[in-house]
Amino acid sequence: MGDTQESKLQLLLQWLKLNGVELRGCHIKYNDSNKGFAVYSSDAATDGVLLVVPLTLAITPMRVLQDPILGPVCSALFEEGEVDDRFLILLFLTFEFIRKNSSWKPYLDMLPTTFGNPLWFSDDEMSELRGTTLFKATELQKKSLQSLYDDKVKELVKKLLVLDGDLERANSIFWTRALSIPLPRSFVFPQIQEEEHNPATNPESANGDDVKKLEGDTSTIQEETVWVEGLVPGIDFCNHDLKAAATWEVDGTGSATGVPLSMYLLAVEEARLQIGEEISISYGDKGNEELLYLYGFVTDNNPNDYIMVHYPAEAIKDAPFSQTKLQLLEAQKAEMRCLLSKKLLDNGFFSNEKETRDKAKETEVVNYSWSGQRKTPSYLNKLVFPEEFLTCLRTIAMTEDEIFKVSSLLEELVDSEGERQPSDIEVRAAVWEACGDAGALQLLVDLLNTRMMDLEEGSGTEDFDTELLEKVRGYKNITPEDGKSNGTNEASKNQEMSRNKYASIVYRRGQKQLTRQFLKEAEHVLQLALSESN
Repeated sequence: MGDTQESKLQLLLQWLKLNGVELRGCHIKYNDSNKGFAVYSSDAATDGVLLVVPLTLAITPMRVLQDPILGPVCSALFEEGEVDDRFLILLFLTFEFIRKNSSWKPYLDMLPTTFGNPLWFSDDEMSELRGTTLFKATELQKKSLQSLYDDKVKELVKKLLVLDGDLERANSIFWTRALSIPLPRSFVFPQIQEEEHNPATNPESANGDDVKKLEGDTSTIQEETVWVEGLVPGIDFCNHDLKAAATWEVDGTGSATGVPLSMYLLAVEEARLQIGEEISISYGDKGNEELLYLYGFVTDNNPNDYIMVHYPAEAIKDAPFSQTKLQLLEAQKAEMRCLLSKKLLDNGFFSNEKETRDKAKETEVVNYSWSGQRKTPSYLNKLVFPEEFLTCLRTIAMTEDEIFKVSSLLEELVDSEGERQPSDIEVRAAVWEACGDAGALQLLVDLLNTRMMDLEEGSGTEDFDTELLEKVRGYKNITPEDGKSNGTNEASKNQEMSRNKYASIVYRRGQKQLTRQFLKEAEHVLQLALSESN
């Protein structure tokens, strides 16, 4: 770490201390060019509390609205619904970056200026994502940010008499560092709280219970919690790990930390931190698509990976009897898209996890068999596809005869006065009774095949991706964001790959693997459905 970075770190540590942050069992130091600054354990805290941050230091929508400069400008827009909570934080960061005498400078100077999420990819790196959901999502995000800047930010920064700000950086900082913070309602809405307890405006407030509440006695009154997104300086330097070494908690009363209304890092008991070990937290059970999109990194063999499958809404309009089908979809509360998680495969036909499969929870099916001819399918307990999505596909795949049969079945439930209408469960049962699963499963196979074709057309086969990754891992030569080579010989120099490209290949290969595995499940179940319907 250079002298400049070291001096910035010292200024940050002084700033944190001045603002009441307590580093009790940890310190912040430089990790590497990929991770930047991170949190590490120091002398073990006896109570497990590693870091305490007063929530008055958090960057939240309330802080923006209370800001003497930004508050008056943003309050009217916020009350009229023209901007949301996240926009307020983006505007705050954008504005503070370009203020000459910002009180946040020691903190802001430590935040990254470049990121690994696709919003910052070069054209060449973006080409590695062609055919994936993430490619389309990033293109939409770029257009959305440009529109947001043109429509809202540009006008506001002119009002504030400052130069154009860097909204893309503010956006990436927010998404890579923000936490959902559970706060007492009185902290989020202090004005409302003051009015409720002001005898001049609310005479009923002058009673014993309210006095206890104002004095911090929460033994008899449990205050409502409001979840707010925001940045918490200090804690936001923790990196992600599936096996987190610490969790973060909010201490409303100060009973855990001695600091009321604070957020603190608490060591996970089983982690058994050693001095100098990095303190990680979990960003949640996120697949590589979400990790790359939000944070700019991926996890090899991510157990939380998933693929998105959807039936295009515009395609229904061209389907036969589209209006009737749309009405049935609405009546059944059907889902036109679904997330297929890798974990679902544990209960499928081709899982190696026999014990998990044997213990799989049996799926309850409403067999509303008016005719008594359609039996519960034998494959039901190993079906890995969500019922809400299969409901959608059954309806879309229905023939004219099947639609007529559904109508006849549902008419039996409507009373003579037409006041009794079938429930969504009854409509689903009628559709299943009329057409079974074969049509839906064939449609699902077609959707998965199309998805695989898009992925391979965009970036080659799964085997091609595997070959690329094996070559790079063999030379252990993944270049950091600054483009400097980690190689030490000519062979490795020929195998250089940017971190962004590497992450893209790991992500897209995972998408192809899951698509292939779910396609195999769908084809197998389709054959069973066809054999049982004969």
